[in-house]
Amino acid sequence: MTPNLAAREFPPLYAATGDASQDRLAFFHLIEKLKTQKRTGWVDNNIPSPESISDHMYRMAMMAMCSADETLDISRCVMMCLVHDLAEAHVGDIAPRENISPVEKARLEEAAMHNIVHDMLHNSPAAQQIDALWKEYEDRQTPEARFVKDLDRFEMAAQALEYERAHRAALQPFFDSSLPNLRHPEVQEWGRDLLEERAAMQGAGAIQK
Repeated sequence: MTPNLAAREFPPLYAATGDASQDRLAFFHLIEKLKTQKRTGWVDNNIPSPESISDHMYRMAMMAMCSADETLDISRCVMMCLVHDLAEAHVGDIAPRENISPVEKARLEEAAMHNIVHDMLHNSPAAQQIDALWKEYEDRQTPEARFVKDLDRFEMAAQALEYERAHRAALQPFFDSSLPNLRHPEVQEWGRDLLEERAAMQGAGAIQK
């Protein structure tokens, strides 16, 4: 049975000390949580040793580097991949079944980012860049932000296929909620390639249909 985490408590935000070096170090320790926190969707589907949040972001960044779209600022896309889930270092990977409204989820994540930017990184130039990238991704108003969102969707589908292959799991909802929503032509092509690979694997009996 899937655990009910709707009533879980979130940890208190970091209390700044006023010492820039100590507060910055606290940020470095906070983002360690991205390495250890597992992505909720895979945990809920009982995937053994599922990926962490930072695993997901790292592969997105590598996928961005593989794009041939010369109209995009790929360096900015790579950085956006690496910060787009940064708030989850504090609030975790909130799943829809937790019954936390989108408005409340946004409030929690915005509070976490404000804490990082102002209380940990003292609104430094680096903090301002991180904040700008995170907000750009959330707003989806630039081609780079929309491209990174497509990478977010595609990476999840690629991971679902890999878990189907490794564990003979049935993960169709992860494909249904991601690949049909791809908008960037190149990522759409990657999605078609992935579905062809999945169909061949299903035909060979390597994964469940």
